[in-house]
Amino acid sequence: MDGVREEAAGVGSPTHVAIIMDGNGRWANARGLPRTAGHRQGAEAVRRTVEAAIELGISYLTLYGFSAENWKRPATEIDDLMGLLSRYLQAELNHLHKENIRLRVIGDRTRLPKDVARRIGDAEVLTQAGHRLNLTIAISYGGRQDILAAARTLARAVAAGQMEADAIDEVTFAAALSTAGIPDPDLLIRTSGEQRISNFLLWQSAYSELVFFNKLWPDFGKEDLADAVREFQKRDRRYGAAAGSG
Repeated sequence: MDGVREEAAGVGSPTHVAIIMDGNGRWANARGLPRTAGHRQGAEAVRRTVEAAIELGISYLTLYGFSAENWKRPATEIDDLMGLLSRYLQAELNHLHKENIRLRVIGDRTRLPKDVARRIGDAEVLTQAGHRLNLTIAISYGGRQDILAAARTLARAVAAGQMEADAIDEVTFAAALSTAGIPDPDLLIRTSGEQRISNFLLWQSAYSELVFFNKLWPDFGKEDLADAVREFQKRDRRYGAAAGSG
């Protein structure tokens, strides 16, 4: 990866990469395996991707682990996913702390099993000083829900006389989102061939570059992330400005 690091860590590399990890179930079905096997292999892909992000000099990595809509899945699958998440936190916590990786989780924790919510809180406290990589996992998360929660927070502040409605701008609104303090993603990746963002970081991804992979998430690896970064570096990011306007 040394050559990849040298190529991808220069000027124009993304500071923040967000990934919609899609395809665990299809990966398992294609092999005649239960969906839980796909989720386990997906966890291995998470480990590879975290390592690759560090090697590529990416500062922020956000992974879409479980959406607000995923609660509609069969209860047995949800239980398996929650168990896998709990085991991942238990197994990886010391490694994250040792490697100076800060872990944050965004999403509605009130719907999570109490033991999972407790492990998340413990992990965030233990790793809060990490600075090598800022790893955010979106669990029970929805972009629309995030925006609604921010709007309600600001509405309550206005109603309480703590701020004027006219004082609400993009900066104050972004500060009320669950991603406050995290820069917007420069690059948004989705695996499995689907080409939509599925209620993920809707506000934050307004100007993200999008890269789609046909590869299923359990097969995603270091070279795939490096390829996405190289593709990002080819893009002309104008943020609405006309070409050649500087």
